[in-house]
Amino acid sequence: MRGITPLYAGLLGLGFIALSVLVIRARGRARVSLGTGGDAGLERAVRAHGNFAEYAPFALLLMLAAELSGAPGWLLHLAGLLLLLGRLSHAVALSGPGSMPLRAGGMALTFAALVTLSLACLATALR
Repeated sequence: MRGITPLYAGLLGLGFIALSVLVIRARGRARVSLGTGGDAGLERAVRAHGNFAEYAPFALLLMLAAELSGAPGWLLHLAGLLLLLGRLSHAVALSGPGSMPLRAGGMALTFAALVTLSLACLATALR
């Protein structure tokens, strides 16, 4: 069986690139090369990108550790889907005009993935 973590790492990597492009475009529109210059659209794009960069790598590290430790494939896929949907929902909510329910839902899904993966790591370490 091929690794499960590379699937989600690849998908999240493409999401990271998409968010990077949104920041670059917003910088061009706002004519701001550093910081956000007080531009609300640029601020949202920068935070969507930054928040993604803050959560996705750590979750992928947990996923890889769980996978290498023998966590079941179904659990890894569940956590991967939670993470992917969570990060996508959160990024969409922050990048656009904003939707607090979508943003909160994205964080809830991301936290569910982190808890699932953390528990999987603990379970495989303690068995």
